[in-house]
Amino acid sequence: METQFAEPVKLSRRERERLMRRRAMLEAAQAVFAEKGYTHATLDEIAQRAEFGKGTLYNYFEGGKEAILFAIFEEIYDDLCRLIASSFTPQRIERHPIRELFHTFIAGCFRFFLERKNLFMILIKEAHLMIFSEDSAKARFFMRQRRRVVEALVPPIEAAIARGELKPLPAHALAHMILGNIKGCQTHMMLEAGERDGCPASCDAPDEMATFLTTMLFDGLLAAPAPPPTAATPQPTE
Repeated sequence: METQFAEPVKLSRRERERLMRRRAMLEAAQAVFAEKGYTHATLDEIAQRAEFGKGTLYNYFEGGKEAILFAIFEEIYDDLCRLIASSFTPQRIERHPIRELFHTFIAGCFRFFLERKNLFMILIKEAHLMIFSEDSAKARFFMRQRRRVVEALVPPIEAAIARGELKPLPAHALAHMILGNIKGCQTHMMLEAGERDGCPASCDAPDEMATFLTTMLFDGLLAAPAPPPTAATPQPTE
C-alpha cells in the first residue's frame, strides 16, 4: 500500500506578510525587553523598533505588551520542544547511548539560554511573578507549557528504560527532574554572570556545564555504588 503524505500548506502572500510582520514585532519586543526590562519597556518603543505604528501592534496583539510577552514565552517553549525532537530522533536513539544524547540535549539547552541570556533573565522574573499572581489563568498557561515540554521528553526516556539503559522509574517524574535540574543550572549561570566563584565549570561554556550536569544525573554523588541500607546497616546519627 502506497503511503500518502500531506502536501505542505501553501500560504497566500497576505498570510506570509502577516507572519513576517508578527515576527518583526516579536523580535523588536525581545530586543526592547532585554534592554529595558519588561516593566520599563513601552509599546511605543516596541513599535518604533519594529517600524510599525502602535495601532498596528494592537491589531496583532490585542492584549498589548502582556500579550506580546506571552507570545514570546510560547515561542520559547516551542523552540525547546523542537530541541527535544531534534536531539532524540528515532535514529539517534537507536544508534547512540542515552547518556550521550542527554549530554547533547543539555548542552543545547545551555547554549540556547546563553544566546538569549539578557532576555531570559527578564522572562524568568516575569514568569515567577505570573505563576504566583492571583490570576489563575496565567498560572495555568505556564503549567500547560511545562506539561508539553515534559511530554516531549517522556518518549526518549521510556525508550531508554525499555532498552535497559535507565532504571525502570516513572518516566514523567524523571522528565520533571531532568528539566528542573537544567533550569536550576541556568539560574545559577544567570546569577553567577560568568564568574567561576563556586561554579563547577565555566558558566559560559555549555559543553562543560552539560558534562557536569550529565555526570550528576547519571552517576550521582557517590564515588562508587553503595549497597541499599538493611536492618543491620548502622544509620547516620546526629
